[in-house]
Amino acid sequence: MAITLAKLEKYFVVEKLIFHSIDLSLYQVSAIIEGQEQYVSDSDGKLLRSFNLVELQKQLRAVDAQERVLRHTSAYDEMIGGPEKTSGNMLEVPLADNQLY
Repeated sequence: MAITLAKLEKYFVVEKLIFHSIDLSLYQVSAIIEGQEQYVSDSDGKLLRSFNLVELQKQLRAVDAQERVLRHTSAYDEMIGGPEKTSGNMLEVPLADNQLY
């Protein structure tokens, strides 16, 4: 399920804005609202994606989020034939908007 950027900007409380690092310098965005995570799309329903993290931050600057994070899930263990982890292999770090745009 996705939420449009225009609708997301109207929410008073966005709990968390998550910038997903999904491939070599490719990012997508999701938001947690009322405990539900939803990906963010444009007005045509296409998920917001960019090869430039700062460009995504610029598009989302009007969203009032309590927390902004960069999330990366690594497939490293799977790639080297390591045992499957039960707890997952996700890294999530705080992300500040330094207004570099």
